[in-house]
Amino acid sequence: MTDEAERGAAPGDRADEPSPVADRADDVAERAAVAKRAAEAGAAVAHEHFRSDIAVETKGEDDVVTEADRAAQRAVIASIRETFPDDAVVGEEEDERKTVPDDGPAWVIDPIDGTNNYVRDVRIWATAVAAVVDGEPVAAAIVAPALGDTYTADATGAYRNGEPIAVSDVDEPRDAAVDPTIWWAYDARDEYARACEAIVTRFGDMRRLGAAQVVLPTVAAGGLEGTITNLRANPWDTVAGVFVIRQAGGRVTDLDGNRWRHDSKGLVASNGALHDAVLAAANEIESD
Repeated sequence: MTDEAERGAAPGDRADEPSPVADRADDVAERAAVAKRAAEAGAAVAHEHFRSDIAVETKGEDDVVTEADRAAQRAVIASIRETFPDDAVVGEEEDERKTVPDDGPAWVIDPIDGTNNYVRDVRIWATAVAAVVDGEPVAAAIVAPALGDTYTADATGAYRNGEPIAVSDVDEPRDAAVDPTIWWAYDARDEYARACEAIVTRFGDMRRLGAAQVVLPTVAAGGLEGTITNLRANPWDTVAGVFVIRQAGGRVTDLDGNRWRHDSKGLVASNGALHDAVLAAANEIESD
């Protein structure tokens, strides 16, 4: 399990696997601008209702949703449709499609990632938008308005509030902090416990931020050295943040150490220097 699968001329991409829109630079730049504008539109709607008495509903055993989620998603989609009216949209709420197409352009959106934080009045949540072409992200924007942070990534790199960011250069596990991300159901609490144990026995510290689309850009900006899950994560929880990490020089794989994509099982993200250690921790989650 080496870094060869993710080394190349551009951060996070293989030299022999060019971007699906490498010859369409103007189109990518426009999609990056639309991603940022759409994420800002959705985040503004969500932030307007933050710490209000908005009703909370359940849509599964451990999942919650609010009208703010739905309103924010509608704002994101409306913003995208102004420029790209015919593109597919993959969204968490309502009747949008739930899988990323392998052909053509699409948008992967999460109106409020970290809704459990949102309804508890905790500031760690974000609106995420990724532009995808032929199944691969080409631009992303993640807006965390309650934190005052906007992360973007495009063909030129990754940025926080307009300033370039890069993964940390920490290469000693005892100096690293790692986050167990995504949510384990109650009947999988043994896996959650093993994830935590694998982190605290290998690394200097553990964080649990509770919003993957905040965790992932935090890795990109050097605030964490890694994050792990053994679960098959939803694309709206991950695609934007994964692209930000790669454009910041980090590495993201599945549990086998292969390059992560939107339908991979497990997600292992790191600063690259510690990827083998982070990957080893992730593979402890399903151990007997």
